[in-house]
Amino acid sequence: MIPAELPLAHLEAMTDERGLFEHARGSAPRRELGYCLDDVARGLALTAREDGRSDAAAALADRYLRFVEAAIADDGRVRNRRAADGRWTDEPSTGDWWGRALWGLGAAARWSARPSLRGRALRAFDRAAQARSPWLRARCFAAIGAAEVAAAAETDGEPRVSPGSAAAARRMLRDAAAAVAARDPGARGWSWPEQRLRYANAAIPEALIAAAHALGDARCLERGLDLLDFLVATETALDGHLSLTPVTGRGPHDTAPAFDQQPIEAAALAQACLRAFEVTADSRWLRPLRATWAWFEGRNDIGVALFDPETGAGYDGLTPTGRNDNRGAESTLAALSTLQCVGRVAAVAPV
Repeated sequence: MIPAELPLAHLEAMTDERGLFEHARGSAPRRELGYCLDDVARGLALTAREDGRSDAAAALADRYLRFVEAAIADDGRVRNRRAADGRWTDEPSTGDWWGRALWGLGAAARWSARPSLRGRALRAFDRAAQARSPWLRARCFAAIGAAEVAAAAETDGEPRVSPGSAAAARRMLRDAAAAVAARDPGARGWSWPEQRLRYANAAIPEALIAAAHALGDARCLERGLDLLDFLVATETALDGHLSLTPVTGRGPHDTAPAFDQQPIEAAALAQACLRAFEVTADSRWLRPLRATWAWFEGRNDIGVALFDPETGAGYDGLTPTGRNDNRGAESTLAALSTLQCVGRVAAVAPV
């Protein structure tokens, strides 16, 4: 059963006045290891969608947005690592965290119920959008945020996005689509644009689907859907449960099951399948979407649940002998965002 509100108790416990702690030992945050922008931006995307329905989510969104704003340099590059005392411990760059920052800011600019928060998020998005990354996943993460900005620009009623912001978002979408198109995996019978599946794999087809929808590019949409089909087939066992790509990746000749499997992979697949359903209205994407949540509930390679429904905590991975009992930020956000995706389709496409 999908709850009316996301259970955010563990996320609140992992968050202090400054940001979201990256790691946990069991359920206790490891404050000595500090925060990372990668997780805080994911938290912003999650909580901005709940803003207006949950006071807890609104309070978390405020903290996460402040963190992301502070991480962005004047030239658009982004810091990732911050100590618990507030010191930044790395230099601005354009790794995955840059793309995640744009994703979180784009989601907040579109979905927050508060005009003030949407405006702040959009201004920060414009600043980060000055930069570009050489890394494929960073570009795809950024494109997903850009798609949110492009969609907000087309919202009826109150104008939410300036023409300049919308144009910057479309440029980012074109860049990401071109980056995927330029990739040749070089393996016969292997249609993925990398030699191996790696992590958060579904963000690549999601970025293509989002770009195609925003730009009206039918060929890009076909490519994105084909890649998502390939990924779903590769990560689905014969009985229909998900057997996800492990931390070591998966290539053309690797067999399943393999471990450790990470919640971020399930969450990325849920988000991509939801995007495909929303863009195409094709109900075939609902089966793999629901399979991602079933993976958290225990329909996986060893039959162990990776989500605590009382606190909203997600467990850090699926091993050959059980689950990793630590409940860090990435895994908790992955579980909650997957639940959020399932909840978004429940009203229009009930099980």
